[in-house]
Amino acid sequence: MEINILGICGSPIKGGNTEAFLREGLKAAEGTGGVKTKLITLAGKDIKDCRHCNWCIRKQEEGKLCAQQDDMAEIYPELLQVDALLLATPVYIGRLSGYMACFTDRLRVFAWGNVYQGKLGSKVGGALAVSWGRNYGIETALLSILSALFMMGLIPVGPPHGYGSPFGACGLASEHGTGKFNREDKLGVLRDEYGVKGAQALGKRVAEITKLIKAGEATLSHLS
Repeated sequence: MEINILGICGSPIKGGNTEAFLREGLKAAEGTGGVKTKLITLAGKDIKDCRHCNWCIRKQEEGKLCAQQDDMAEIYPELLQVDALLLATPVYIGRLSGYMACFTDRLRVFAWGNVYQGKLGSKVGGALAVSWGRNYGIETALLSILSALFMMGLIPVGPPHGYGSPFGACGLASEHGTGKFNREDKLGVLRDEYGVKGAQALGKRVAEITKLIKAGEATLSHLS
């Protein structure tokens, strides 16, 4: 059985701490065997905020999920094809980034769309967040992502007990989360060993739960 996991990086910085943290989770998922992963960064993409125009509720059609024409049109098909999602954000002002907020708001097409409503159901989701300093709002950011996953019908999964927050993977980009800046170290989150272990544990857990769900669906299909 092969499963596909998509990682979405909600940082404006390509190749930065949040992307590196997300890659750790995706690599760990691949390590469980039978898993293909892909990473999409929102950096440099045109992702407009949801206008709540309700076009998707009334006028959605096959292949056209949203009235707005931007880079979400390329991401929507990717979301439909995968079995699980890992959403990663940097922590901005005690919450998720504007990039990730716009992205999750635009998933509304799967919650209330007249054609695509419920199409993310039975997919598994996990949240990751990277904060510059300790206690800067990392769990608030994770909870915002989890709220979006719940509302879109996904099945949220957290890392096993003992690997950080139960809400998702937490990474600290400065040394020990103190805010100390090292100009030579652009990927400080990779020095957060506990945080990296949490990202890896989350990736493995998402892969495991997704496999269980896929196996269950296959069994039910056979029985019916």
